[in-house]
Amino acid sequence: MTNYLPFLSTLITFAFAVAVFNRYRSRKGAHLLLWGIGLALYGLGTFSEAYLSLGWSDLMLRVWYLTGAMLTAAWLGQGSVHFLVRRRGVALALTAALALASLLSVVGVFTASVNGASFDSHIAISTQYKTMMERNGLTILLTILLNIYGTVWLVGGAIWSAYLFARKQILPHRVIGNVLIAIGALMPASAGTLIRIGFGDWLYLSELLGAAIMFAGFVASTAPQAAASSQPAATA
Repeated sequence: MTNYLPFLSTLITFAFAVAVFNRYRSRKGAHLLLWGIGLALYGLGTFSEAYLSLGWSDLMLRVWYLTGAMLTAAWLGQGSVHFLVRRRGVALALTAALALASLLSVVGVFTASVNGASFDSHIAISTQYKTMMERNGLTILLTILLNIYGTVWLVGGAIWSAYLFARKQILPHRVIGNVLIAIGALMPASAGTLIRIGFGDWLYLSELLGAAIMFAGFVASTAPQAAASSQPAATA
């Protein structure tokens, strides 16, 4: 049953991405565009997992590692950077640095040696990818740094926004929404630790829960309210 979870995660994540892109189209804001990009990467990651549960694909393994293991958290976190950092030059500089790191990631993943001889579609790809893909030191370092960077900004930004609204005792739906976003973001982030100790199947469940809970948080935060606030939140 575990291998069916990525299909559901993909549907939820792409629906979430469409909702964010629609809000960007009506409200603008670089943070919404970047969150939408991050969610599209999230969806590509779960789609590649779904594909690999049906059979082997060299391309899908590379797409999974690039999007799911490397870039998703960083680009979601970059949306929070643009929303919370008021110095536009700082946010743009960090985005340029992330774009460069992403380019290096693409080169590293698509030039890596891959051998799918040992692939088993009944085993989570997160459990077996290390035996099939030879990653260089730079790719491994980027994987660690990008995930830390993205998780800190996304989770930290959501918690900070929830704190601001709670302290001012205004817009409780924003407090609830940002708390849900923080919890949802921590779900796939926690999977990395569990994979390393042998619970690779948790990745699929954590991705599903993470996407669903963050989507619920986004809906709660953006629900129309009579009151408005000028304080930042992790969704807008």
